Amino acid sequence: MSYCIRASTPEDGPAIVALLRNAGLNPIWQEPGLHWKYWQERADWPGHRSFVLSDGSQILGHVALVPGTCAWGHQRATVVHIIDWAASAGAAGAGVALMKHARALADAMIAMDGSPDTLRLLPVLGFRRYGTATLYVRALHPLLCLTLSARWSWKTPLKFLRSVVWALAAPAVQCGDWVTRRLTPEQVQSIAAVLPSAGANQVVLERSTALFTYVLDCPIATVTLHSVEKAGHIRGYFLLAFVPGQARLVDCWIDSSEPDDWQALVQCAVHVARQAPGVAELVTVASDPILSSCLRQSGFHARMESAVQMLTRKGQDGPPECPRVQMLDNDSAYHHHGHAQFWA
Repeated sequence: MSYCIRASTPEDGPAIVALLRNAGLNPIWQEPGLHWKYWQERADWPGHRSFVLSDGSQILGHVALVPGTCAWGHQRATVVHIIDWAASAGAAGAGVALMKHARALADAMIAMDGSPDTLRLLPVLGFRRYGTATLYVRALHPLLCLTLSARWSWKTPLKFLRSVVWALAAPAVQCGDWVTRRLTPEQVQSIAAVLPSAGANQVVLERSTALFTYVLDCPIATVTLHSVEKAGHIRGYFLLAFVPGQARLVDCWIDSSEPDDWQALVQCAVHVARQAPGVAELVTVASDPILSSCLRQSGFHARMESAVQMLTRKGQDGPPECPRVQMLDNDSAYHHHGHAQFWA
């Protein structure tokens, strides 16, 4: 039997959802969410972002991309992170074929989480480990962990007590002379001068105003962009995503290498998240030492680690060290199950 791989279309949506559900991925998004993820135009990535493998009569596999650009020194490389990767049980080799197809679309592939089967397969495909990304949680309003919990178990009270202890032990939020301002999509250009840039010893995944304009239109989670200012000058930004019971610090940057400035950035994000209704905790991911240190000093607790892995094109060198990754670099920025799930 012959297969073909092609870009998906909105008409493929029901078949893709059925395939993902059969694979245990349980997508909850309705048509607007699917369209935004797979087919909505992006000024920063003109290519397709969703592909299906078909035998001509039915869809047997699917893979989608989260595109980006990795920068270090004077070099730049296009990268993609694989999401919603699944294949029918009877379609031998479909998953690998889709992975190879996706690999050809960029200079490198990056992975920082995945199902157990995916994580076992990545080294076989040639992925190399570059570092570690850590998931951090700060408890904000522990009582909400009880009132918003959709499913109770014997662990629920224990998690509540842990959240209470963490919330009481966390330092007071102090923004000092720093001021935050929520930006509309029309104001995204105002932070163009303070977007991440590669330093002498830092590898970054680039950001752009086009990326933020796209992300602010997300129908799966409520996303807000905030500038961080001092003495009337914009110095950085942070991006928050709100899902049931939780706020996520999915991206942040400040034009400084001083720990105190990064600490202020984190404090500003905590301050904004605490003011939002129905938010029990603030979570984020960090792979670089300076942000990780500031998070721990701000009352965040490490909850889980995952390997940051990359696969480059044959004969092409990858970055010299682990890229700085955050939740915005895959679908953890907005992925949720439709009800509150707490990570504290």
